[in-house]
Amino acid sequence: MTPKPGRTPWDAPLAGIGDEAAPDAAGQCAALRQLGWHAIEIRSVDGIGIAELPPRACADLAARLHEADLDVVCLDSTLGNWGSHATDPLSADLATLDALARRAEVLRCRWVRVMSYPGGGLPADRWRALVLERLTRLAERAERLGLTLLVENCSGWAGTSAERLAWLLDEIASPALGVLFDTGNGVPHGYDGLAMLERLLPRVRHVQVKDARHEGGRVHYTLPGRGEAQLPAMLDLLWTSGYRGPLSIEPHLAHQPHTGTRSAGPGPFVAAGHALTELLARLTPPTARALR
Repeated sequence: MTPKPGRTPWDAPLAGIGDEAAPDAAGQCAALRQLGWHAIEIRSVDGIGIAELPPRACADLAARLHEADLDVVCLDSTLGNWGSHATDPLSADLATLDALARRAEVLRCRWVRVMSYPGGGLPADRWRALVLERLTRLAERAERLGLTLLVENCSGWAGTSAERLAWLLDEIASPALGVLFDTGNGVPHGYDGLAMLERLLPRVRHVQVKDARHEGGRVHYTLPGRGEAQLPAMLDLLWTSGYRGPLSIEPHLAHQPHTGTRSAGPGPFVAAGHALTELLARLTPPTARALR
């Protein structure tokens, strides 16, 4: 059996965060289609976050994606991210979630990426309590809206600890809450990403792919498989565990939203996509290879 275009031989959809390739919708679509992929992850368009995208612009985006034969696998919100704080007004975040639900309806996507709120300066117990309260309320609202919130192993109280993230999901116990695992975050944040993935496997619904290495006292992002994130071992683990969800590149080679860095052109994004498909071809297990 020949794999569908834009999928690995193990039938996992390949996608990418569009604004890593280009700021505008046309450029984002072109980069994904250049790779031959049929899925995209939306974070911003023309520098406007998905929750703030005007209704007309969202409708235009949906039409363009349909024309390019691209499905939306996830909406990457700013909820709980590095630019927020655990003491921010909860009402504003609930309003943002309502706005995301409206965009999700137009774009036919029910998954929303969130993080778990930085809490600089807060006592540890207070920080944990606020994060639990906020994500409980957000999960309740998401369930009513028909959305699933995927907490990334990034900024926030639970971002760098498998135990914290597992505890948070157990305490909230909502069907509208899961894990978005980023393969490269362990390198800049200083933890063993492979060990975290092993601990969180049953909860992982979506995977973002990046890689990085330390060089000259700094973190440098690399093509998939060229860094220190143990990406080949992670992909093997995902396969053997039965994960068949999206693999979505977020290479950080041309665009890093937390630093404002952007270089011109989709070349690095496309190169990262090719590197991932080449890596997957080398890693394809015998059972999957026999299905080709």
